[in-house]
Amino acid sequence: MSDLHRLVPAARTNDPGGSQPKPTAEQSPISEEDIGEYREQDRFLPIANVSRIMKASVPPSTKIGKDAKECVQECVSEFISFITSEAAERSLGEKRKTIGGEDILHAMTALGFDNYAEVLKIYLSKLREHQSSAAAARTEQHIEPRVD
Repeated sequence: MSDLHRLVPAARTNDPGGSQPKPTAEQSPISEEDIGEYREQDRFLPIANVSRIMKASVPPSTKIGKDAKECVQECVSEFISFITSEAAERSLGEKRKTIGGEDILHAMTALGFDNYAEVLKIYLSKLREHQSSAAAARTEQHIEPRVD
């Protein structure tokens, strides 16, 4: 399980300048004991965001208990760490410092989330298509001659 938490940010101190050294790839993985020392807000997605997503998927009259929100908050945060850790291994293995969308898709497939990966491949393709058409539109706006 400690391999899943290599990407958890370093514990904060009372250093307002944020001058803590950044972890390097050579450092050992974070242990479960280290994880216990992190503040909840440093490890989990904001509960308001999790709650908003949960509420969007149930009828408006449905109430969601605090314990249910906290459980999902912890689960999705762990899931993101799990997938990101696998993607980071791939990018480091290829001597890259940036994790890309393809790394995430590969990690999801490698970890058995093939159904999700297929849907996300389509999404990633559409996103890239939209970004390239938006960039082309911006370029066209700057090239057109001005008519007075």
